[in-house]
Amino acid sequence: MPEPPLAPALRPFDAVGAWTIALVDSLGRFRAFVDRINFIGYRSLLIIFLTGAFTGMVLGLQIYLTLSRFGSEAFLGPAVALSLIRELGPVLAALMVTGRAGSALTAELGIMRITEQIDALTAFAVNPVQYLVSPRLLAGVIMAPLMTMIFNLVGVFGGYLVAVGLENVDSAQFFYTMTWYTDPSDIWQGLFKAGVFGLTLTLVGSYQGFYASGGAKGVGLATTRAVVVSSVLILCLDYFLGDVLLVVLSK
Repeated sequence: MPEPPLAPALRPFDAVGAWTIALVDSLGRFRAFVDRINFIGYRSLLIIFLTGAFTGMVLGLQIYLTLSRFGSEAFLGPAVALSLIRELGPVLAALMVTGRAGSALTAELGIMRITEQIDALTAFAVNPVQYLVSPRLLAGVIMAPLMTMIFNLVGVFGGYLVAVGLENVDSAQFFYTMTWYTDPSDIWQGLFKAGVFGLTLTLVGSYQGFYASGGAKGVGLATTRAVVVSSVLILCLDYFLGDVLLVVLSK
């Protein structure tokens, strides 16, 4: 039988109660989102710094050796910056986050699946996708571009150290040519790629963990599949997104 309607005097209390429940529910999701931000972003900073620094240093050295054959050392700054901003920054940052955070997210969800914690959430009328997966996806989309920006900055600085400190390239020329030949569209292109990569690695990791089965061995296999599939998709998407963005930006 349908519930009888509330008395008019009780309706304000009912509205306040519904608002309170919604507020508490949103606070729970916000806390889970902040935790994923910390896990995907802050805890990945060290590997982002190390990878970005050495990638920039390698680029600075190898590109200098190539350009010096043609007497074009003046273009070392933009060559390093564009290589990082448009391609290497988004891809390598996403791969590093996949290996460090994506695998852990998969294992976490996989353990919750095999220990029936996800089933318990369903039994308590809590949507496990909304409660567990959504914060991960949103955190991935937000943090991947931020990690990419940090990667790019550290990489450019690493290339600068090699160019100026080891190869005696003029410091002012390095930055002047870099700012002259680097367009804002190059930056936005790289950040857009990073956002797509962040969504991809968290989506694949969440899917593999959410549907893991077969005990501890199954969780290990799901984690391996998540890393492999995410890495391959990131590399494939890098090409197709670059091709699409090139067509769009050229119009």
